[in-house]
Amino acid sequence: MSAPQSDWTARLQRWCTEGAELCEQAGNDPEQLLAVLRQLEQLHRDLQDGSFRNSLPSDRHQLYKLLQAMEQNGGWPYIPRLQLKTFMELLEPGHEPGTPDQSALAA
Repeated sequence: MSAPQSDWTARLQRWCTEGAELCEQAGNDPEQLLAVLRQLEQLHRDLQDGSFRNSLPSDRHQLYKLLQAMEQNGGWPYIPRLQLKTFMELLEPGHEPGTPDQSALAA
């Protein structure tokens, strides 16, 4: 890994660590955690529709190489959004608190 790439990777790791610490400090406050999720989702959209889209190669061969790399390294990043239906299902009588229904979380 080259020095600039190594520095970039280290900066990204520090940023992720700081985000994780922020979430840990939020504790069990759903409003604060929701604010973090909303900011992450907005950042994701901004990157996807802006910088990432603008950085895509116009050359078919280079684009194919990028798609291959994406497939090998985990595919397209996606931030799933819990739906109101999911929360309603979690509130149904008989649902054990602290044990999310896996089918509801997949919605």
